[in-house]
Amino acid sequence: MEIWRKLPCLKSDLQLLFTLTGGQCFRWKKTGKNEWTGVFSSRIWILSQDDTHLLYKVILRETTDPVASPKQRRKGNARKRVVSKLLENEGEDYTSEKDPRNMQEKCDSNSYLNKSVDDEELLKKYLRLDEPLQDLYELWSKKDLHFKQAAVKFQGLRILAQDPTENLFSFICSSNNNISRISSMVEKLCTLYGTRIATVDNITYFDFPHVSALTDPSVEQSLREAGFGYRAKFIHKSACQIIKEGGVTWLQKLQTLPYEEAKTELMKLPGIGAKVADCICLMSLGHLDAIPVDTHIYQVAAQRYLPHLKNYKSVTNKVYNEIGEYFRDLYEKYAGWAHTIIFCADLKMFQEDASANTKVKGKSIKVGTKRKQPS
Repeated sequence: MEIWRKLPCLKSDLQLLFTLTGGQCFRWKKTGKNEWTGVFSSRIWILSQDDTHLLYKVILRETTDPVASPKQRRKGNARKRVVSKLLENEGEDYTSEKDPRNMQEKCDSNSYLNKSVDDEELLKKYLRLDEPLQDLYELWSKKDLHFKQAAVKFQGLRILAQDPTENLFSFICSSNNNISRISSMVEKLCTLYGTRIATVDNITYFDFPHVSALTDPSVEQSLREAGFGYRAKFIHKSACQIIKEGGVTWLQKLQTLPYEEAKTELMKLPGIGAKVADCICLMSLGHLDAIPVDTHIYQVAAQRYLPHLKNYKSVTNKVYNEIGEYFRDLYEKYAGWAHTIIFCADLKMFQEDASANTKVKGKSIKVGTKRKQPS
């Protein structure tokens, strides 16, 4: 049985509740009192925390599992889904080390599969624990009174450094959707096309699928049958286009391009508009100045920052860009991070469902539970 390991981390530097359930990532579930279980880096992680430490367990892949591969799991399925033509042509089984879903991907969090990599370093990188969050909060509070007020209750919200592949396809699923349904779709993608990691407490966990696993012609119909609706087409076509552009190399390139160029490239993919592109830029490509603007952020901006926007009936491209530029000028380098805190702090769901109390810098504050809708 895995034992709890400890990493020094104050609650004012990290609140798991806000960070894991705020709509950034859709694979974390609360599995106990003050305990969350999720998947990244081809590992199952169980996280908890007290006032001074982050506690974690790590479960690695069960390599001897006879039904670990998607091909084997789907064998005999009534829909008879077929595997990627690339792999069929090569005559390789999904359990092969050459399966691209099992290979090292530098731009994906799955690239950390190398067992020699220290789990603590993986966790620090994923949670961006090297970023001096309290210093950033202090800086943002000096720049913005509204942020200063929000920061009292929303300490410790961090932007995750996610796998670009998982983040991209997760947010294609987010169109006209809620967190619960997005999470269900993401798990279906993993179950159908990912590789099994292990079973914990009777729940089986899978890696997010490699892009090439989503390019087979059967994928769209299979996903429609699984309840993805029109998003099935976007998932399949985007996967095909990413592979055509160079696959992993293309995703790596987006991480190195200037923010605006990376966003423009993402918007060439089916199903990705400005808002989804900004979510991807912010949450997995390292462009922390990206500002996803939805109706809620538009309302916050119009009420508190840019009152002339009340004259607009919808979020036009002009309005979208003006809001983004305003917050980038206000918060500068990490504008997207500060904007996410403002977003979460204003949601009724956080305030109405606040039930847990914690102490930050000697003060008792209320903590929310979940984000109503992703941006």
